[in-house]
Amino acid sequence: MGAPPAGKPAKAALAAWIGSALEYYDFFIYGTAAALVFNKIFFPASSPATGTLLALSTFGVGYVSRPLGALLLGHLGDKFGRKRVLLATLLLMGLSTVLVGCLPSYGSVGVAAPILLVVLRLLQGLSAGGEQASANSMSLEHAPEHRRAYYTSFTLSGTQAGQILATAVFLPVAALPQEELLSWGWRVPFWLSAVVVLVGYYIRRSLEETPVFQEEVASGEVAKLPLAVLLRDHWADVLRVVVAALIASVSTIFTVYALSYAVNTVGLSRTPMLWVGVLANVAAVITIPLWAKFSDRFGRKRIFIAGSLGCAILIFAYLGAIAAGSYLWIFVVGIGMFGIVYTATSAVWPSFYGEMFPARVRLSGTAIGTQIGFAISGFLPSIAVGVTGTGRGAWLGVAVFTAALCLVNVIAVATGKETYRVPTAQLGLKEPAPDRSEAGVPR
Repeated sequence: MGAPPAGKPAKAALAAWIGSALEYYDFFIYGTAAALVFNKIFFPASSPATGTLLALSTFGVGYVSRPLGALLLGHLGDKFGRKRVLLATLLLMGLSTVLVGCLPSYGSVGVAAPILLVVLRLLQGLSAGGEQASANSMSLEHAPEHRRAYYTSFTLSGTQAGQILATAVFLPVAALPQEELLSWGWRVPFWLSAVVVLVGYYIRRSLEETPVFQEEVASGEVAKLPLAVLLRDHWADVLRVVVAALIASVSTIFTVYALSYAVNTVGLSRTPMLWVGVLANVAAVITIPLWAKFSDRFGRKRIFIAGSLGCAILIFAYLGAIAAGSYLWIFVVGIGMFGIVYTATSAVWPSFYGEMFPARVRLSGTAIGTQIGFAISGFLPSIAVGVTGTGRGAWLGVAVFTAALCLVNVIAVATGKETYRVPTAQLGLKEPAPDRSEAGVPR
């Protein structure tokens, strides 16, 4: 399912791919449950519209703690190594997800149920705040020159694989009778995270620390306060990553808002809508490495911008197809937008963002920038419902908002530095140094 080929540079990419798939299985099953059942389990006293808004808000809560996780885990990863952070994020995500499946309903313990749900969601977000940046840094720093986008992209194709697994697990669950779905069925995907944790931990503990970080430790160049160095020397690139990361709004609208809108507002069947996600992500796992190869050949910015502009157009077609209730066009446009066009951005950003920073602050810079952007994007489903309402025609305002964010992303990417031909040793340096050993400048 899109796993990288065999070979020494691919070992880190393979471990990052599998770990990301397992980690984001946990994260995406929450989003699916929030869209389909949490309004009835944790907010039954509210009206259907308010319950949907509150349930989607708990999904966004996870994005609030992501920047905090990025600050903490980015600092630890730049100071103590990428591998330790990768193990910590997996364990934290897995434990909090299993516990979500053990929560009592609102009918059993009252308001304590949604409060506990929010606490566990915050822990999920804390973990996710350091996951991708750690995996990206691990892959980037192991990758050969001129193939950095290709190897680093497997972190994102792993994320898509995790979403496939999450949706596939929910397909039989969603087909259960309503009473069984609400009583015990929704819990099963969360309990399966126990298996995810064991497998993921076994894989990640065999990872080797990157040669780049080992060199920094040996030479005493590890920053004592990576965050201070980052904000002093690289604040502009952090801001650029924040704005560029708003492209994640397309993913959030596709995976959460569109599903909720289709099922709860338009009245479409849950199962076909879940299958759209499965097939789109199958396509994404295949196309992400292909786009990454193009990026290594033609540059990061061209591919990224093309994907963003395509999403700005196709979001209207996708939400419009849902409003019209046309399953054929929902599948065609949904797979085309999320499985082919959006993946042009997913393939590029893991390398493009990481290449903006030197190694000593790479994890912090990538994590903080992306997670602030993701935090903004994570609240889009609830913002969309709150601003446009829950009527059948509300999709147009959501599409306009999402397209505008895509255009903002284009501006941020277009004004950035092209990095695909910059040697790894010179990435993020203000003044290129031809020989690192002579220049003594940390990467």
